[in-house]
Amino acid sequence: MTNTMRKSLVVLMSVSTILSAGGAYASTDSSAVPTANAPIVITQAANQAIAIQVSGQALSENGFQNVGYEPMLPLRVIAEKLGYTLVWNQESLSVDLNNGPVFTTVQTGLDRYAINKMYTALGAAPVLVDNKMYVPASFISKVLHGSVVTEGNSVSITDKEQKKVQKTGAITAIHNDGKYQSIHIQGTGPDGIVLNVGEETVYQMLDGTKLSFSDLHIGLTVVAEHSIISTMSLPPQTPTYKITVLDDKLQADLLGTAGAIEEVRSSDDGHTSFLIKGTGLTEGSPSEVVLQVTDETSFIDKDGAEVDKSTIIKDTKVIGFYDPTLTKSLPPIGKAVKVLVQASE
Repeated sequence: MTNTMRKSLVVLMSVSTILSAGGAYASTDSSAVPTANAPIVITQAANQAIAIQVSGQALSENGFQNVGYEPMLPLRVIAEKLGYTLVWNQESLSVDLNNGPVFTTVQTGLDRYAINKMYTALGAAPVLVDNKMYVPASFISKVLHGSVVTEGNSVSITDKEQKKVQKTGAITAIHNDGKYQSIHIQGTGPDGIVLNVGEETVYQMLDGTKLSFSDLHIGLTVVAEHSIISTMSLPPQTPTYKITVLDDKLQADLLGTAGAIEEVRSSDDGHTSFLIKGTGLTEGSPSEVVLQVTDETSFIDKDGAEVDKSTIIKDTKVIGFYDPTLTKSLPPIGKAVKVLVQASE
C-alpha cells in the first residue's frame, strides 16, 4: 500500500468516526441553520467523544477531543442551560448570545470572542460540523462564566455566575451604543468601573419607584448590584443586574467637569467657591468652571460617602456636578450640586 493510499484511508476513517457520532453536536438554531454553502469543518484527529453534564444533568449531545487540544463542546445546548438566548446570523455564520447584561458573539472560523466590548482569543476558533457549531471548553468558562471540570472523557459544567456584589458611586458617563449600554461610576478615564447593563437590568429609586435606563444621568449617586466577575481592563467592566438611585430627585440637565482645583476662593460673607480646570464630562460642560458652594452642595468620595468640604484645597482632584445655568464670564460661574472628591496631590 502506497503512502498516498494510507493517508487517504486515515482521512476516510476519521470522517466516518465524526459523522457516525449521531447527534453529538448542538445546532446553533433549530429554525435557522447554515445552508449547504456554510463551511463543514472536519478534523481528522476528532476521534474521542466527550460526555457532558450541565448542573448535574447528562446531555444527549457529546463533545469531542482533538488530539493536543482542549475539548470542543456543543454551543447551543450548553449556553441555553446556562440561561443564554442564541440568535444565528446566516450571513456572517455567527451566533449572538445574550443573558441579560451579558452579550457576546462567536463567529465560525474566527478565534476572537467578544465580551464586554473587548475581544479575547482562546487558541481555538468555533467550527461547524454537520451544520452544528461547537466551541472550545474555555469559551464556557472564560466567556459564559461557567465552571468547567474535565475528567478523562467527560466534562462537568456548573453555573458559577451566582455571587453578586454591590458598588456605590456617582455616575460620570453614560454610553448607549446600539446593542451596548453602560454606566461609568467612581471616576473617569481608567478610574472607577463600567457597569454593563441590558434588558433585564432593574432601575429604581431608593423608595422602589421604577426607572429606565433613559432616566439616568451624570451626577446621580447609585448603588449597583453586579457580577463578582469583571474584565481586567482599565477601567474594569462587569455585568450589572440592578441600579438603585440614592438621590432624592433626578436632574437630567446637570453638567460635569473633572479635573484639579486651581484656586479656592472665600468671600467676605463666608461663601466658598473654587476653580476646576480639566475636562468636561458632556458636550455642554466647560473644561474650566468656577463652582459656588451652597448649603445644598454635597461632598462625597468615590464610594458615595460624605466628606468634609474642608478637604477641598488646591490641587485636589475632583469631579464637579453643577446646575446648567452659568454666567457668560470666562471661566463661567455656576452653583455646585455635588462634588466627588477623588484625591489630593
